[in-house]
Amino acid sequence: MTDAVLKSLTVRDFALVQSLDIAFAEGLTVITGESGAGKSILLGALGLVLGDRAAADTVRPGAARAEVSAEFDLTAHAGSCDLLEEQALTDPDQPKRCLVRRTVSADGRSRAFVNGTPVNLQLLRALAENLVDIHGQHENQRIGQRAVQLALLDDYGVEPGLRQACRDSYREWKQAEQAAAALQERLRQRDDRARLLSYQLEELEALGLAPGEFEEIEAAHRRMAQAHALRATVTACLENLEENGTLGRSIRQLDGLDDDHERLRSAIEVLRSADDLVADAVRDLRAYDESLDLDPEQLADLEARLGAVHEVARKHRIAPEQLEAHMQGLRDELAGISTDRSNLDILTDRAQSQRAAFLEHAGLLSKQRRAAAKSFAQAVSRCMNTLGIKGGKLTVGFAAAESEDGLESAEFMVTTNPRYPAGPLGRIASGGERARISLAVQVVAAAKSAMPCLVLDEADVGVGGTTADIVGRLLRGLAGHTQVICVTHAPQVAALGHHHLRVRKDEQQDTLIDPLAADSRVEELARMLAGADITEKSRDYARTLLHEAQSGALH
Repeated sequence: MTDAVLKSLTVRDFALVQSLDIAFAEGLTVITGESGAGKSILLGALGLVLGDRAAADTVRPGAARAEVSAEFDLTAHAGSCDLLEEQALTDPDQPKRCLVRRTVSADGRSRAFVNGTPVNLQLLRALAENLVDIHGQHENQRIGQRAVQLALLDDYGVEPGLRQACRDSYREWKQAEQAAAALQERLRQRDDRARLLSYQLEELEALGLAPGEFEEIEAAHRRMAQAHALRATVTACLENLEENGTLGRSIRQLDGLDDDHERLRSAIEVLRSADDLVADAVRDLRAYDESLDLDPEQLADLEARLGAVHEVARKHRIAPEQLEAHMQGLRDELAGISTDRSNLDILTDRAQSQRAAFLEHAGLLSKQRRAAAKSFAQAVSRCMNTLGIKGGKLTVGFAAAESEDGLESAEFMVTTNPRYPAGPLGRIASGGERARISLAVQVVAAAKSAMPCLVLDEADVGVGGTTADIVGRLLRGLAGHTQVICVTHAPQVAALGHHHLRVRKDEQQDTLIDPLAADSRVEELARMLAGADITEKSRDYARTLLHEAQSGALH
């Protein structure tokens, strides 16, 4: 018998539980109690500390928070120790001990700790899935699901390391494939942008707009467009300047004065300078007037050129004077676009490599599954007959289905009556039969599984008498290499437990749990046999059940 992995469970203010401290041992531990006493609450508390979703109603009414702790002994479980070490969660004082704690506040918020260090639920579940396997009351319904069936078959006959390698290579393949697809899309968008930029640059370069040209042609067009008005104004000004000889007459008159006063001489010089400036202005105006010759063909050319510039500017949604800067910006952006596809090649190669690795692992996985399927089906079929399904038979069918679990899905086909053909477990078996088939599958799978602790919630539901006795034998035999904790209503199963815990309620309706010694165990078995009316006869039968179990007759 192997050592217990689950050593203890401590519960505070969880549901109807105020305070519980439960010690577990190796072998088969049975948990019994009257209906409504809270047996399943214990499994709920264990599920919480192993990573189940938390809710505010799990907190005991009136309490600020619920707290559940579980202690595990990892001496024989190197994989879990490695995980703790990788995550820097090992207790330096007790490296083989793992203390998991979960708290839930009244508002539903929860926290998880491993050896006193806060962790997320993903890590908590990763640790838990290798330590404890909980089969609840609805497991016989879940067993109809193909994913569950494949997992059970793998538990029985597939190397856990190969399963993990298959999952890892599949996920890495898909990640590389998705990364390659994302990069491919980015490169496509980049190529599309480069093509657009090239087209826009071709259009701008075809326009051939020289630096400063737009301002020049715009000014020239404006001048030619209003040439008539400009010429009329200039002509009038020239006439005024040429006809008006006021400056010349004034200079001649002042120059004839016989006085060399400084101010007079200065005024005459200024007037002569002004006369020269007016003469210069007249020359410039005449030259400007001559430049205003209207050329209709040149005006048309300017209008066409301006129209082309404005059309291109409109297409690019910018002002015409911004075209030159815009064109340079497009050149800079195009030059900055890299179409280096080396990373795409690397990702594509990685995806192909990981797919090849996945196919290799999945191929080996398929061989192991198909090799294990026959012996698994035979073992489950024998167990089904042992559990009272006479002529019952289970076979395993496979269908192609590529996933992280390999290249196929599995489906359990069952025959519960030899006169009828086999059919899918979920549709063929009745509720009671499904419960027994589920138990048979769990027992067969667990017998070869590396799972150190199996928790069963009323796995014996729907069976009684001799069949319940057989269930107890199966579980006791399974407990030879796996710690088994079983909530049961069957006295035949309870008698076969190496350890017996009774759940009850006190006067305040709080859930309590007691480890039972021999005398107390007789009373509890008698209650399970006879109900409230316990007789000496029921006590005698209880003693007989216990004696047969302890004597080894039922091993």
